[in-house]
Amino acid sequence: MSVLVVGMSHRSAPVALLERLSMDESVRHDTTSQLVERPSLSEAMIVSTCNRLEIYSVANSFHAGVEDVVEVLHEISDVDIETLRGYLYVRYADAAAEHMMVVASGLDSMVVGEQQIIGQVRTAYQEATEKGTVGPALHRLAQTALQTGKRVHSETDIDDAGASMVSVAVDEALENLHIEDLGGKTALVLGAGAMASLAATHLGRLGVDKLIIANRTRERAERLAEHAHEAGVAAEVVDFEDRASVLSHVDLAVSATGADEFTITAADIPAERPRDLMLIDLSMPRDIEDAVAELDGVHLVNIERLHQTISGRGDKDTGHRAALEIVAEQLREYSSEQRIRDVVPAVSALRRHAAELVEDELDRLRARVPEVDGPDFAEVTRTVRRVVDKLLHEPTVRVKQLAAESGVVSYESALQELFGLSTEAPAVAVSVSELPEGKLTTK
Repeated sequence: MSVLVVGMSHRSAPVALLERLSMDESVRHDTTSQLVERPSLSEAMIVSTCNRLEIYSVANSFHAGVEDVVEVLHEISDVDIETLRGYLYVRYADAAAEHMMVVASGLDSMVVGEQQIIGQVRTAYQEATEKGTVGPALHRLAQTALQTGKRVHSETDIDDAGASMVSVAVDEALENLHIEDLGGKTALVLGAGAMASLAATHLGRLGVDKLIIANRTRERAERLAEHAHEAGVAAEVVDFEDRASVLSHVDLAVSATGADEFTITAADIPAERPRDLMLIDLSMPRDIEDAVAELDGVHLVNIERLHQTISGRGDKDTGHRAALEIVAEQLREYSSEQRIRDVVPAVSALRRHAAELVEDELDRLRARVPEVDGPDFAEVTRTVRRVVDKLLHEPTVRVKQLAAESGVVSYESALQELFGLSTEAPAVAVSVSELPEGKLTTK
């Protein structure tokens, strides 16, 4: 049984495809349930953000596990399997563990070093735990990945490069508006979740004069407005249904709701406006209709635009090497612990088997030499058991050492060599398209 990751991200897939695979909480819950019902999978959790869709599972077979995950994705999204094969990547065993650590550290993010992803990984783990689809393997890996992310942000200067998606989007907006800050400006924020709250906070830091907040649940919008007031930023709440009515009064609008329909369409934009309007769409699927960008004086920044902008900048090196060293250290520790956990049941089984053989032989001896009395036979019993224990002590200790060290000799080969036990599959990191098709054909 090994951890398997099947996913796609901004590095491997176009935004339009990521959008089709995006999952809200209810879909994630249904999907994890479907995954663990598959014969090859026993645990599952899903990380779904605007930049990635990744399924972490525990598989009893590599190829069967990949097939089951891809088939479930096909059924949930209705994206044909050939398309999925072209963009999905696979990580298995230690490669899967390393991938989650890299992701949680923000090193695989579109904005390298951004901190929001660690919260998204934590949320995915908590949701799957509550659903009952996380078991011991994913629990240990998720805890290690979250610890790795914390270490990276606290022990390196990766945060110097780790602007959030929100800050990058707002920077892009300011550039389009030809201004350096938001002094004297009014901004509309649609939504009241984590991304919207982050946007409101960032706008406040940039000196926005006033925030207008709208959310389907007005109480949550009022709570966000209260936080703005506490930070010294003027804020008011409007009903979500009235959001379009304030577009003629704002300079900037940020939408982060994850709604099933557009929150702002071209028809919502007033024809007569005293100023240009900057729109920022931070949702996946997108909140703001692309057609708004065709209107005079209206500018749109969305996930697709951010992909193009950030990919042109390249990754910053600040803290990157130190962060990778932390990931490598955490991976070595995690892998060592995993190998020891894996080898302990085999060693225990060997000792039980040896104890059974000893008892069988003692019973046979008792039948052959019935004249040996109780005290003498007890001494023979103790002697035989001591001999077996001493014979097993060195190889079992050595096997655990080899498992922990993970050097030239792996614990699998040590077990095979010393006890004739079978080996496990090695780590794998490939794209799905490189795998044999098997059952992975278009349905």
